[in-house]
Amino acid sequence: MNAELEALRGALDRQRAHVTGVLDGLSEEQLRRPVLPSGWSCLALLRHLTLDVERFWFRGVIAGAPAVAGGLTAGARTHWYVPEGMGPKEVFADYRAAVARSDAVLATVTADQEPAAWPTGIWPTWRLPDVRHVLLHVITEVACHCGHLDAARELLDGTTWLGGDPYAG
Repeated sequence: MNAELEALRGALDRQRAHVTGVLDGLSEEQLRRPVLPSGWSCLALLRHLTLDVERFWFRGVIAGAPAVAGGLTAGARTHWYVPEGMGPKEVFADYRAAVARSDAVLATVTADQEPAAWPTGIWPTWRLPDVRHVLLHVITEVACHCGHLDAARELLDGTTWLGGDPYAG
């Protein structure tokens, strides 16, 4: 992996660590409790990051897995909800597995490489030209959701998450 991709991957890894770090220590009830008017819970947002970010952008768009690339059009709103009977351990495990699969995809590409697939019908007027732009998009989306999780966590138990030095080891 070249220096540019390593830097982008490092930025993404810091955001991923923020996602799991801000949720650490919450009870199952807190993870499932919606605290904002839109109705999503922290656990549901983690599910969204698993399906619509890690799985969709890396396996679907960059790697071109057809069932994944088209998945955003098929009821993406349902990805913001945790299926009945799915517990926090399973949601967190799915997220970590999706991150590992995304990292495996990133290990095989270059920054200038075009995405292998692009969903038709979702965004008719724009397209990300290469892996670099997909990574920048994903970093921005995950960082935005980290802010959502920060606000939700503070509303849930008054705790703020400060992850220490984001550039340490």
